[in-house]
Amino acid sequence: MQASRIASRALAAGAVAGTAVLALSVPAFAHVSVQPEGTAAKGGYAVVDFKVPNERDSASTTRIEVSFPADHPLASVMPEPVAGWTVKVTKSKLDKPLTMHGEKIDEAVTKVTWTAADGKGIQPGYFQKFPLSLGALPENTDQLVFKAVQTYSNKEVVRWIEVPQAGQDEPENPAPVLQLSAATDDHHGAAGAEDASDRTATAADSGSGSHDTDTTARVLGVVGIVVGVAGVAYGVLAGRRRTA
Repeated sequence: MQASRIASRALAAGAVAGTAVLALSVPAFAHVSVQPEGTAAKGGYAVVDFKVPNERDSASTTRIEVSFPADHPLASVMPEPVAGWTVKVTKSKLDKPLTMHGEKIDEAVTKVTWTAADGKGIQPGYFQKFPLSLGALPENTDQLVFKAVQTYSNKEVVRWIEVPQAGQDEPENPAPVLQLSAATDDHHGAAGAEDASDRTATAADSGSGSHDTDTTARVLGVVGIVVGVAGVAYGVLAGRRRTA
């Protein structure tokens, strides 16, 4: 009986501890963040998702505004349509033009704003992803810092603009940070095309091998039939000789 009570108390304590850990860990993730769909390689293009959670119990998120880094301008920014939301891409003139594909670009995207079209937005207890295609990503930095402003239906505004610093605790309202991976040999997906070609060639080789195997099986089958017929004929002739 005493052992049972001790086990029950241990389970209860574990449950309380687990709840406390969960409660402490939730706020660390409840902020606007950005993650690539796959990889975000330096010098290449990537699709990234801005993840926006609703942190309020009695209001919905109706507007999200993301500012782009001025020190690393991006000339190509294309949003993916999000049901129930309108999107506005704002461009500005560059002090120093960029060169992309041999052409000079004198303006870049400085801000993207999503607004709930139906007024409902992101309801309490939910989050929403806002995808963007970005490029070309800079080659002279390991990360891009975006600053986001989140507006709720009750007019409350939360500014996710504090830049996280290495070796320090995460700030209360951290800005979304996109980590960039090492540059690849081909920034436009040719490697993927080569992989597809390799898969096609492998499939063709596999099909050829299968065809050769089928042909061999057929030849062996015919040879087996011929041998079988010859054996039967030999047996009949041998029987006739013994009878005679």
